[in-house]
Amino acid sequence: MTQDLWLNLPVTDLARSVAFYEALGFERNPGPGNSASSASFVIGGKRVVLMLFTRQVFAGFVGAAVADTKFGSEVLISLGANNPTEVGDFARRALAGGGTVFREPGPPGGAMYGCGLCDPDGHRWNVLFMAGR
Repeated sequence: MTQDLWLNLPVTDLARSVAFYEALGFERNPGPGNSASSASFVIGGKRVVLMLFTRQVFAGFVGAAVADTKFGSEVLISLGANNPTEVGDFARRALAGGGTVFREPGPPGGAMYGCGLCDPDGHRWNVLFMAGR
């Protein structure tokens, strides 16, 4: 069974994207994943790795065109929050870091409380607090 999970995203401006994810509080991952065309972060206690690649490098990896996030989404990445306050904090940090919020923090239904945000390249993230989990 595999042990690691790596999320790879194409970005148009690597420095801008690095600043955004640092504003969210993501931890830089030292090592070979950082170069002039890539940056590496770790997310959460399980240490999921987020890799940012320039669009040209990413297209070479996937062997296909890179999706245009102005017209559609290629994926929705969800993060678990510890409480509703943390959900709101993520939304504020996303805006301060140059991102957008497409769903304001609140209860979308059931036992969940969450928000939806986009990084500067339009990649969509969902931050959720689920009571009782």
